[in-house]
Amino acid sequence: MSHDRLPPPDPPLCLIRCYPSSQKGGTLIAEDVVDRATHQRRLSDTDSYRPSRCPKCGHGALHVHDYPIRILLAEPVDAELPARVTKIVRYRCAGCDAIWRILPRFLARHLWRTWEVVELQTVSAPPPHDQPEVPKRTVRRWLARLRSAARTVMQALAAAAEATATRIAQALGLDATRSELVRMYADQAGSPRGRHLADLAALVHRLAPGLRLM
Repeated sequence: MSHDRLPPPDPPLCLIRCYPSSQKGGTLIAEDVVDRATHQRRLSDTDSYRPSRCPKCGHGALHVHDYPIRILLAEPVDAELPARVTKIVRYRCAGCDAIWRILPRFLARHLWRTWEVVELQTVSAPPPHDQPEVPKRTVRRWLARLRSAARTVMQALAAAAEATATRIAQALGLDATRSELVRMYADQAGSPRGRHLADLAALVHRLAPGLRLM
């Protein structure tokens, strides 16, 4: 970051709230599931997404709780997977009753879209002409979040034991924007196009559960 510019604005509070230590349950990201076809196959086997132990209490028995519906807004229609509605699975811990929602890596937490759609509208803009339209107000909100400070995210990366994360934190410093962080992480980690946001968002949530990239 240049020392001649003003620090970036603070992000909205919803992006920097980690899960409190008292919270039971939350979201777990299946980082190995990067497309809808794999997700659909995994849903057909109740054990494929089941955590081996409860992250809260360590109990080894988690049972399927339900299958909430997610609507994928502005999603291109796939000839093999035409529906823009998909299911996710939630498990309940038999020890502490915590409920864990499992999200595949390609689904953006709280944004009701896939990360690829968000990336096409922001990091890779302008989007292709055949891309379903996303409201301009929504795109402006996403861009504002990417221009905001990545300080909390950088602190989580700096505290990580992963070489790539700590190297990026040292190179960018605490006054980088989220957009700058996305670009450098994609370059350093070799994230393919379409997964620049998804890969970093999954890492951030793993290092500091509840913390959001966008």
